[in-house]
Amino acid sequence: MLIGCQEIERLAAQMRGEERSAATVEKYCREAARFAAWLEGREVNQALALEYKAILTESRAPAGVNGAVAALNRLFMFLGVEGCRLKAVKIQRQIFRDESRELTENEYRRLLAAARQQGNERLLLVMETVCSTGIRVGELRFFTVEAAKRGRVEVDNKGKRRTVFLPGKLQTLLLRYARKRGIAEGPLFVTRTGRPLDRSNIWSEMKGLCQAAGVEPGKVFPHNLRHLFARTYYGLEKDIVRLADILGHASIETARIYTMESGYTHRKQLERMRLVM
Repeated sequence: MLIGCQEIERLAAQMRGEERSAATVEKYCREAARFAAWLEGREVNQALALEYKAILTESRAPAGVNGAVAALNRLFMFLGVEGCRLKAVKIQRQIFRDESRELTENEYRRLLAAARQQGNERLLLVMETVCSTGIRVGELRFFTVEAAKRGRVEVDNKGKRRTVFLPGKLQTLLLRYARKRGIAEGPLFVTRTGRPLDRSNIWSEMKGLCQAAGVEPGKVFPHNLRHLFARTYYGLEKDIVRLADILGHASIETARIYTMESGYTHRKQLERMRLVM
């Protein structure tokens, strides 16, 4: 079986028909195209699939290898060559989060202060919205004037529908923002041309706050606000099942990743136990 552009486009069409997210379709097709380019016209077989996996293992982190394996396995299933399926790389579960990537509450507040000082009201409210509700950045498009008036947002993402409730203060800020910007209906967070903000818009604007806020750039990206929400919620409620529902995760194990603390935080907890005499 040869893999070409037509096969990859047919795979994309099938995944879109299954209502897979645009990001997932793009990722799977990108991995399929890389594999096809590596094959250089050779017909796919199990030996070549295993050889390619070995190359991936040498050049990518385990999580990256497994992402590619998932995409390729989907491709093999689509092509009817399931004998080429690959096994995922076993990853030992991490119990601590990398301190260099963990955004603290204090750093978050410094980012808000920097946005306010720069007069970037939209970015300020975007960060507060993501961090106080735990939504994915891609779900900002569901935040409309109508939803702000109701005090809740109906999010339909990845084939799942959930209700996101707005803290009272956030609801007030969103409605005030809408009035100030003259937004009478529809999405609240849009570009100058009226298009919904996307991840790249927000990412670049957040990076522009790093120096003024005194926060390492490696910690400053939109998804880290969602992690901060998860850790803060779990620290108060200790309810991982409820947190998974709020975040829109099908698996509790996925939600557990979001609640990881850094080794530094763990050491502080051990010190507070005072069990060494």
